[in-house]
Amino acid sequence: GLARDTLRSRALGAHGKDATFLSCFNLFRNLNPENELKRYFGARAVLGDQRPRQRQRQYVRSTWLTAPKNTWPRYSKTGIAMQLVDTRRGVQHFTFEHHREYQQVQFKFLDAVESMDPNNIVLLLQMNPYHVDSLLQLSDVCRMQEDQEMARDLIERALYSLECAFHPVFSLTSGTCRLDYRRPENRAFFLALFKHLMFLEKRGCPRTALEFCKLILSLDPENDPLCVLLLIDFLSLRAREYTFLTRIFQEWESHRNLSQLPNFAFSVPLAYFFLSQQEERSELEISQARERAARLIQLALIMFPSVLMPLLDRCSVQPDARVTSHPFFGLNAQISQPPALNQLTSLYVGRTHSLWKDPAVMAWLETHVHEVLRMVDARDPLVEDSEHKRKMRYQSAPRNIYRHVILSEMKEATAALPLEVTSQPVMGFDPLPPLDSIISYTRPERTNHPSNESTLSLFFRSLLPNFNLQGDIRHDGEEEAGAGQDLNQGVNRLMAAMRDMLANIQFQEPPRDDNPEGDGDWD
Repeated sequence: GLARDTLRSRALGAHGKDATFLSCFNLFRNLNPENELKRYFGARAVLGDQRPRQRQRQYVRSTWLTAPKNTWPRYSKTGIAMQLVDTRRGVQHFTFEHHREYQQVQFKFLDAVESMDPNNIVLLLQMNPYHVDSLLQLSDVCRMQEDQEMARDLIERALYSLECAFHPVFSLTSGTCRLDYRRPENRAFFLALFKHLMFLEKRGCPRTALEFCKLILSLDPENDPLCVLLLIDFLSLRAREYTFLTRIFQEWESHRNLSQLPNFAFSVPLAYFFLSQQEERSELEISQARERAARLIQLALIMFPSVLMPLLDRCSVQPDARVTSHPFFGLNAQISQPPALNQLTSLYVGRTHSLWKDPAVMAWLETHVHEVLRMVDARDPLVEDSEHKRKMRYQSAPRNIYRHVILSEMKEATAALPLEVTSQPVMGFDPLPPLDSIISYTRPERTNHPSNESTLSLFFRSLLPNFNLQGDIRHDGEEEAGAGQDLNQGVNRLMAAMRDMLANIQFQEPPRDDNPEGDGDWD
């Protein structure tokens, strides 16, 4: 497998260094994007006329993850609760639970998803405005229709709904509260946090997005089910939190092998380079940062030579003749790398290329590219050793990496996904459910087709007589393997086509919140 220790901590893991380091992750003031926007634009530009309106709101409940809006429906208990499962070695393990009434809404939601008609989800939300999976799924539909503001608002409402269900001792700041992603009830919280941080980054709030990324990592640092370790370096660089990035690398490298991930291999030396450019630092600090940057970027180029040419191409930089003519960084570097490594390098280049465009960065990189070519020509044993590691370690990726690639929607990386991933339906409310899911309740068997099937599903039934949106009737009594897994093979074949068609389906929108800021990335 793909350097499994890189993504799964050893015994020291979540209970040793990880827990200690994670405990200092989150400051509440850094979870509020308005605080970051105020630093950039000033309070008057950000708040506008919000303060008088907030006094009129009658149902305010103080929350940390997102602020309720007066355009939202009045909140009432949804049927979600959180329980403390156990406490082991100072780490508290929690789980969300669905009460019976919420389970019934969840079954209706699965019917709505299978109808492939977004209007059915809208109708469900009108009756149950804080049903979390409906909010997540409808947010994806809004994004496809390029209504970013509504998509973001629905995710914030989902976060609010989940935070209102927190256990009294569940803490966002301790770094010692865990949620098990194998339980379907917990997944919505991970996914809502991830989607929220992606909106924050696009909105120009990388520091706030970084804090949410740390929070996701703290919920299950050992397994990292959404593989946010592939993202945390980019957000650290965007937020100019260079010291944090170098510190997490120093403290986790010994037991997590972070240098075996291309994103850490390249981003950490880049962080050291930026630190070496800070004039307020002492001469000793600048010298140490410069030396570490040089050593680590050379190691990165030797370990992952396939990153260089696509990175230069995305930065619109033409390398010199020595680099283009040398086989080490040539086309063979891309062709010969294992598929799992191709996904990681494509993801890194697609996500972070803009951070490398600075002329000073390019001049620094060029120097070390030539030094690496000198080492290759001198047959440095490190080069051959790295080639051997590449061939042995990156044959297949863990499921959490695939899940991350799907959620990131980076075209270059998505194109590199294997057939066993792309041939199955990927639902926004539960992408690639874990194969070892812990199921606490199952959906009742359905034997009759609903009378209100959408025109779309009736059309597909006319084309495919065996097409059954309600899933196969199980004669052997096997249990469901999670909400996203009870779509049948007919849906598998149609999902890709449906994603394109959804963009043209018009549906009634919930009330909108006027947001003068818009979603453009300001920098």
